[in-house]
Parts: sequence; C-alpha cells; structure tokens
Amino acid sequence: MYGTMLSTVTQWQQLALSSAKVMMASSTVIQIRVMQMSLGIMRPEEATRMAFEKVSALAKATEMSGRALAANKGPAEAALAGLEPYARATRANAKRLSRTAARAK
Repeated sequence: MYGTMLSTVTQWQQLALSSAKVMMASSTVIQIRVMQMSLGIMRPEEATRMAFEKVSALAKATEMSGRALAANKGPAEAALAGLEPYARATRANAKRLSRTAARAK
C-alpha cells in the first residue's frame, strides 16, 4: 500500500524539481538572449533557433506525454516525460549561450 503512495509522491517531487531546474535554465537563456538582442549582437542563426526550437520541443513533449499516458504510467510520469524535451533544450541552450557570453567579454 505505502509503496505505491511513496512512488507517486516521489514522481511529483521529481516533477517539481525538474520544473525548477527548467525555470533556472530558462531564465539564463532569456537573460542572455535579451542582452544579445538589446546590444544588437544576436546572430541570425540564434534568432532562427530561438523560434524553431519551441515548435520542435512542443512536438516532442506531446509525443512523450502521450506515450506515457498510453502506457498507463499516470499523470505525474506523463508530465515528467513531457517536461524532458524542454529540460534538455533549456540545459543545452544555457550551457551553449553561457560559453558564448563568456567569450564575448
């Protein structure tokens, strides 16, 4: 009885932690991109990436959530699966843009 309950609680905690990590990485990405735009140094490739990455992350998130729901994994696991494409993209962007910003100094 408690195993299932603890498993569910753990899934929701993982979702909360993953969401917080996405928010932190997103704030870094937004800060650097706004700075690039305001200084007029954003490359056209970055502007294009900024627009198209959202569409691809949404498609992948929808797919992953749908797969989790189809496998009857529950709402917490489905939300976590749907968050993963965003988490991966924001972490990669934060890392890449932070390196670029550090080189620009």
